Amino acid sequence: MEEFFENELARKFEEMIENNDELYFDTEEYVDIIIYYLELGDFSYAELAVNHALKIHPNSLEIKTKQLEVFLELERYTKAKDLIDELHQSSLEDTDFLVCCAKYYSNLGNPKKSIEYCQKALELEEEENFLHNFIADEFINLDDPFNALKHYSSALEHDPYDEYSLENVMLCYNKLNRPQEALDFLNQYLDRFPFSETAWYEYGQYFFNKKNYEEAIRGFDYLIAINSTAVGVYAFKASSYEAMNKWDEAIEVYEEMLELEYTKAFTFYKIGLCYKEAGKLVQALTSFQKSLREDPQFYLAMMEQSHIYEEMGNPKEALHFAKEAVGLNESNLEYQKRLAFLYISCGEYEESFAPLKKLIDMEPSRFYNWYAFSEILMLIGEYEEAIEVLEKALKAHPRAELYYQLSNCYFNLHNETEGIIQLEKALKLDPSLSKDMQLKYPYIKEQVKRIKTKKK
Repeated sequence: MEEFFENELARKFEEMIENNDELYFDTEEYVDIIIYYLELGDFSYAELAVNHALKIHPNSLEIKTKQLEVFLELERYTKAKDLIDELHQSSLEDTDFLVCCAKYYSNLGNPKKSIEYCQKALELEEEENFLHNFIADEFINLDDPFNALKHYSSALEHDPYDEYSLENVMLCYNKLNRPQEALDFLNQYLDRFPFSETAWYEYGQYFFNKKNYEEAIRGFDYLIAINSTAVGVYAFKASSYEAMNKWDEAIEVYEEMLELEYTKAFTFYKIGLCYKEAGKLVQALTSFQKSLREDPQFYLAMMEQSHIYEEMGNPKEALHFAKEAVGLNESNLEYQKRLAFLYISCGEYEESFAPLKKLIDMEPSRFYNWYAFSEILMLIGEYEEAIEVLEKALKAHPRAELYYQLSNCYFNLHNETEGIIQLEKALKLDPSLSKDMQLKYPYIKEQVKRIKTKKK
């Protein structure tokens, strides 16, 4: 009823503005209208309501305090400070004003001053839950989880059902590295409030992080018993089974999730991963296909299909889905590497140029990107282009492998003089690679013998 009343007041106020009328609202009504817009996040209308209110009630401290709230939301800190100074003497017994002062100093990065105002507000014995949470948040900003814990705990005493306080109590115990105290706190809380979804969630998370997955599942099961529609909890329960390599159990939980979800693509994808881990490739492929039917642009499922087809010995299909996945996520380096590998595996060497070039552009510091690209260029006889690539690569990676490759290029282009120069550099840097390189590049075999004979 209260929300309807506030909405009705706001409707009348808006009609007054639209029709350019002059209606009378008393102070409390204007305060309700301003609160409505502040909660709605419509700060321009909140400011409009403040300005109209002050025309009729220019000396109202309540309206001016609301004006201060609006200034803070609009980040008009100079005007806010002027108004704080104006109201300071007359409003020190007003919780709303003190909270505004606390917000002002908090927003300006002065948590200690903010805490001072919250402490003054606590003396008025109003909004204790909110104020203790506010103070705790400021202690977090001061990197003081010890004092934050005390105030989150106090907030929870004033409102035992406050999920925000409960979650942050656990967070503080974690930051303080007090796992046993955290567990004791949770058990005591659950003894008092056994139907708390948040507490059972925290219980499950606690044991999941401790890798005690059986106990984590017990906590998640309690939560599901309380609220069987809590979709996210099924995901954590399934993850617990996955961590124990219990793929069939994880799949069963994910299938329960499917009954509750509107968007099922990711869950089918997770089911596919479980089947893949269990070695059931056909079922995995079916699940990834279902995922793509739900979301035809879900590139994770596309790339997994690519992996499955590769394992099944169908490189062409593997390549097809890898191309689709890369088309939707071109910035993914691992995807580009896989696409290049599949092109090469399928004998489509020239098509591998595009992903190999992208790898060099996106990851120039990685030696093997250059090495692989020059290798493919030599494989198809593009020795001049390979030389250009190798010269660029050597500026960042003066390694023997690249000099061996460079010498091979020159020998294939019948430039024996330059080939010997590069081969000598390679042998000087790392002669242990010589045998492997001679197997890869037969052209350098005789030259290596000559250089070694010459040295003797």
